[in-house]
Amino acid sequence: MSTRQSDRPAVVARGVHKAYGDVRAVDGVSFTVDRGEFFGVIGPNGAGKTTLIEILEGLRRADTGEVEVLGLSPWPRNPALLPRLGLQTQNSAFFTRLTAIEHLRTVTALYGVDRRRADDVLALVGLTGKASTRVDRLSGGQRQRLAIAAALTHDPELLFFDEPTAAVDPQARRSLWDLLRRLKATGKTIIYTTHHIDEAEALCDRVAIVDQGRLVALDTPRALVNGLNRPTVVRVPADRLSTEDARGIEGVDAVTLEAAVLSLSTQVPGRVLAAVSDLAGPHEVRTHTASLEDVYLSLTGREYQP
Repeated sequence: MSTRQSDRPAVVARGVHKAYGDVRAVDGVSFTVDRGEFFGVIGPNGAGKTTLIEILEGLRRADTGEVEVLGLSPWPRNPALLPRLGLQTQNSAFFTRLTAIEHLRTVTALYGVDRRRADDVLALVGLTGKASTRVDRLSGGQRQRLAIAAALTHDPELLFFDEPTAAVDPQARRSLWDLLRRLKATGKTIIYTTHHIDEAEALCDRVAIVDQGRLVALDTPRALVNGLNRPTVVRVPADRLSTEDARGIEGVDAVTLEAAVLSLSTQVPGRVLAAVSDLAGPHEVRTHTASLEDVYLSLTGREYQP
């Protein structure tokens, strides 16, 4: 019995390679993305993320390997596939002399959809109040929202977002997170690149860690972090808890003192936090657990440099 197209993965990549001279931008990458999944591709600048995504989008041709997007090959450019994809690129193009709503109405006309859709997506990305503002007068974060709105005008099945929070201020970045969570809740398939590891932990169902063109890890953020089996560190001001008392707490494996702060390593943080609270109170007590950045360091042997 043949598999229905809707039952197939949204994206399949098998042994994808792309080189520019001696530089292997994508070096034998393979993975699948399920329908409805928020899939992150993370890595530092120059890791090969954008090249990989552009191959999936059909903007670049892989040197070798196979790519399938919504059951079709994205290369050569497939007119039947394009209306099913929504793209926000690092250098999204705008009609900068138009207002935000005029820009989106132009995009809806290009896709042949009802112009009222422009108002809907402008509201979805929280830019209704900027409808009459010219694009070249929008802030960086507002332009990123507009780029996402343009990618949504034709209600595509699969969305590609390439570092949508790059070069925006922290407040705009958090606001974009909220928007992305709302899009995730609609059930659309989203492929998302970022060099901000905390974003991937907060947003993605699974993450592919890419380094120097290679796929070095692929799993849920929690599974990748749990796989390190790193202890939790409970930090307490040294004037509130003595080293001797800290070492006497059940479940504490090691205690270090640095810059007037005691660091208690443990595999049972709940138990240790309760004991610390009894001895010193909860004020100024901090915990630190492993993160995807620690996963990257463990896999590559070097610090993450966005």
